[in-house]
Amino acid sequence: MADLLGGLGNLGGLGDLVGGLAKLAPQDDPSVKAFTAQKEVADLQKQEAEAFAEIGRKVFAADGAAAYPAEADKIKLIQANIKAAQEKLGAVQSEAQAAEQAKKDAEAALTCPNCGSVNPEGTKFCQECGTKLGAAAKAFCPQCGMENPPGTRFCGGCGARMGE
Repeated sequence: MADLLGGLGNLGGLGDLVGGLAKLAPQDDPSVKAFTAQKEVADLQKQEAEAFAEIGRKVFAADGAAAYPAEADKIKLIQANIKAAQEKLGAVQSEAQAAEQAKKDAEAALTCPNCGSVNPEGTKFCQECGTKLGAAAKAFCPQCGMENPPGTRFCGGCGARMGE
């Protein structure tokens, strides 16, 4: 069990979940103790790596690229790759947003402006009330003639019941 918990503990967010679950297990269980100790070692190693990285950034910033030309070239390449990946991510996110908007637009075109019923694709008239789809139906009050939003049951101007 310790091997399973230890292996899962190295999977980032899943390790946090497993760590939380391990807290529910009996604390005197040898597998739980092993997992807890392994997680503590991994956490400390991560902190150590972050501290070394910070030192490296400071040394590189202080001594400049002249003292470490090979590393400077490697960092420039990595930074260029990061920028390209960020641009790719932005394009993918824009594409996803456009697809979501197209989906919403397609659903809106199939939603009846009068009764709100969603109709199957290819339908030109609402299967519930017969209203033409794709264009907002104008709803005028039979009492005062005021235009109300589609699907309104009572007039916003005089309170009269709207016609079906």
